[in-house]
Amino acid sequence: MMLVYRISIAKWAKNLNGSGYPARWNPKGVYILYTASTRALTCLENLVHRSGEGLHKNFKTIVLHFPDSISMDQIYPDELPLNWHTRNGYPYCQDIGQKWVEEQKSCVLKVPSSIIAEENNYLFNPKHPEFRQLEVFRIENFIFDPRLTN
Repeated sequence: MMLVYRISIAKWAKNLNGSGYPARWNPKGVYILYTASTRALTCLENLVHRSGEGLHKNFKTIVLHFPDSISMDQIYPDELPLNWHTRNGYPYCQDIGQKWVEEQKSCVLKVPSSIIAEENNYLFNPKHPEFRQLEVFRIENFIFDPRLTN
């Protein structure tokens, strides 16, 4: 069993469908659930993507677990172009994510974090048949340290 983490506004904590909003690994309308390997990384991901705005809201950490037997593919940093982690790299990464969702070869795509390339995010395809094996292990309160928002 493996644990992954997600920080979300409380009202969305139980929604595991992904938003369909464009992000690094998905274009608009392609649903991917983003998680991280640690609480700290998911905190950093939220800080970067929220640009420090709205961090006073009611947040939850969603701890998810899935079995080791779930299908997973991995992308390594050295397989990506040098600028993959920049804003200009979005189209390249979004193409990878869209193809991955459409091909349905695996439920999980392990990708390097654009913030810390040596750490990983775990992307889940909500349309994959194995997705139902992903379970909420627990939901915890999360408060961003005020020093992060100053």
